[in-house]
Amino acid sequence: MQLSARELAAILNGSIEGDPDVKVNRPSKIEEGGEGSISFLGNPKYEDYVYQSTSSVLLVHRSFEPRQAVNATLIKVDDVYASVAILLEQFGKSTTRNTGISSQAFIHPSAVLAEEVTIEPFAVVEANAHIGKGSYIGPQVYIGQDVQVGNNTIIYAGVRIMQKTEIGDNCIIHPNVVIGSDGFGFAPNAEGIYQKIQHVGNVIIEDNVEIGANTTVDRATMGSTIIRQGAKLDNLIQVGHNVEIGENTVIAALVGIAGSTKIGKSCRIGGQVGFAGHLSVADGTQIGGQTGVMSTIKTPNANWVGTPAIPYKDYFRSFALFRQLPEIYQRLNELEALLRQQSNSTDTSSPTPPNN
Repeated sequence: MQLSARELAAILNGSIEGDPDVKVNRPSKIEEGGEGSISFLGNPKYEDYVYQSTSSVLLVHRSFEPRQAVNATLIKVDDVYASVAILLEQFGKSTTRNTGISSQAFIHPSAVLAEEVTIEPFAVVEANAHIGKGSYIGPQVYIGQDVQVGNNTIIYAGVRIMQKTEIGDNCIIHPNVVIGSDGFGFAPNAEGIYQKIQHVGNVIIEDNVEIGANTTVDRATMGSTIIRQGAKLDNLIQVGHNVEIGENTVIAALVGIAGSTKIGKSCRIGGQVGFAGHLSVADGTQIGGQTGVMSTIKTPNANWVGTPAIPYKDYFRSFALFRQLPEIYQRLNELEALLRQQSNSTDTSSPTPPNN
């Protein structure tokens, strides 16, 4: 794809300073640049790169005024990051995929494929599965029995979707995701041997959900594990059986969510957070990275951090004291030594009782 600065400005509702006819064919980082590329300045602390950049076009905020000469054509916009998202979507459209049903895919005779479905080589679609209009099934994907996939959903290479899973419209499932495998459920018998608990539920993924590579979502013991519409999951997340994740909640990589935990809508969960099972998290909760959530969070729109999780401000007050512990410990030892010295001095200065 090749676009002029004039065409890009029209798409982004921006204004141009420089050559409106200069052409770009790819986005790039501002520090890398290169002729024919477009970069952006989103954070003012990186302004020095503007004057060094070899990019042909730079996206900047509408209020930006350069302190010295700039070689690139500037496109000034109201929101740089929103414009970058639009820009990347434009260039992403140029990425082509195969279309149609590969002769090297296995499609069970009872499977139902809507119009404009693409299925790549070595994919498997089992009995009674339904694939919605315009959806894409990548190479080596496994679609189990009775799986429902909505319209315009993209399932990338190597994904495994087990039986009875339901996936909505406009979802994106990245490579090697596993959806609908058994949850971690065992019960010890009288001899202390762990017996497997059969999981007969399913997974429901609503519309506009994105799930990152190598994430796993376990099916419910009974009922459903549910990821609500608009939720976004990063790579390498473990979602346990019977978990519910609320709409428009975003979860960063390496998070583990134990069984039957309910996370509210519009929550933001940092990386490496761990959730104990059978608890609930209020809407709008924000949880810092590496936090351990051990109990229910009832207050909506609050920030939590630490293990066990405590309110954000309390954590940093406590951490300020924690950093002083070595100094406090030293001062305590000095005070104890001074008290012992004073006690010994008092004992030796006491008069000797007379002999009777």
